[in-house]
Amino acid sequence: MSQTISTAKKMWMGLAVLVLLSPIGLILPDKLKAGSAWGEWGVDEIEKMLGYLPEGMKRVAGHWQAPMPDYAFKGWEKLSIGMQSLAYIVSAIIGVAVIVAIIMILGKIAAKE
Repeated sequence: MSQTISTAKKMWMGLAVLVLLSPIGLILPDKLKAGSAWGEWGVDEIEKMLGYLPEGMKRVAGHWQAPMPDYAFKGWEKLSIGMQSLAYIVSAIIGVAVIVAIIMILGKIAAKE
């Protein structure tokens, strides 16, 4: 007897796998001594790589503060790679939860109209 897995269940399982794989962006650069994860550079790293900081980036650099800078809780950036990986996973779970909540709210609003 063969049981089929629903499309929604497959989606949630795939999303869970991606959440669990999120620390790869932290672990690989650390193991390969490559510096920070690709694409997660701060303005100081961009300026060092390019030799200058683009004017538009200079203008808006201080306008946004991430709720969880570096995907970790305050003070966790100095902890072991294992604890930082845990913080990445928690950050991914929070991000998924926020996005799902927003989509559900928008869906309920759209369904009422």
